[in-house]
Amino acid sequence: MNIALPALVVFLVLLPGFICRSQVKLAERDKLDYSPFGTVVAEGVLWSVLMHALWLGACALAGRHLDLRILLGLLSSAPAVQAEAIAQAHAQVGQIACYLVSQLLAAAWLTPLVRRLIIHWHLDQSDSPVAWLFRFRRAPWYYLLSGADFTGDEVPDLISIAAVVEVAGEPVLYVGSLVDYYCDAEGKLDRLVLEAVQRRALAKDRRTARVRVHDIAGDYFVLRYEQIMSLNVRYVRLAGTLPRSDAGILA
Repeated sequence: MNIALPALVVFLVLLPGFICRSQVKLAERDKLDYSPFGTVVAEGVLWSVLMHALWLGACALAGRHLDLRILLGLLSSAPAVQAEAIAQAHAQVGQIACYLVSQLLAAAWLTPLVRRLIIHWHLDQSDSPVAWLFRFRRAPWYYLLSGADFTGDEVPDLISIAAVVEVAGEPVLYVGSLVDYYCDAEGKLDRLVLEAVQRRALAKDRRTARVRVHDIAGDYFVLRYEQIMSLNVRYVRLAGTLPRSDAGILA
């Protein structure tokens, strides 16, 4: 038991941080996390330190303080020291359980709120001084297709998508405004949802001088990413100078 108890104590101390790390990260992959082991451990430990600092601060305000002698005694391999620490911890088992359970619940249920605050305060942007901690590195499509790295007057009013798709062996250009996007379980882009879409057959440009642009009927148009040969993303600001229309892009 003198060997297993320290490992159990370390596990319970670090567990809330690792749960918080997994919940706060915006990931496009639903399957296993292939992040480097050292990165996972470092981030999990850092989140654990942050959570314990908050909880211990709240306990100090309530008049309760951490007894390091008990904690170090539980981590000790000496049977006598460990037994004494267990007896002292048993006298406070209710408070210790409340401390740990509240951390686990907060890590599981309040972390999505933390993620929304990170996005709201732009802490994850590439130029943020704390981007190394809060950057959603497993969500590259999120930053490309949402304009999340823009702030203030630079935030785009719409995102224009120009995609070349092979139809019946000929390249066709589709242009429209991005409405939404979806990724598969592997984190790869699966499909784009566009509106106000226009189509232009590029092969006909070589046979005639007249550019033929066709509006596509319907409220939304879905493009499968696996069918796209090339993809162009343009961030459009409507304030100030009026940008070119989608028809102008096609022409």
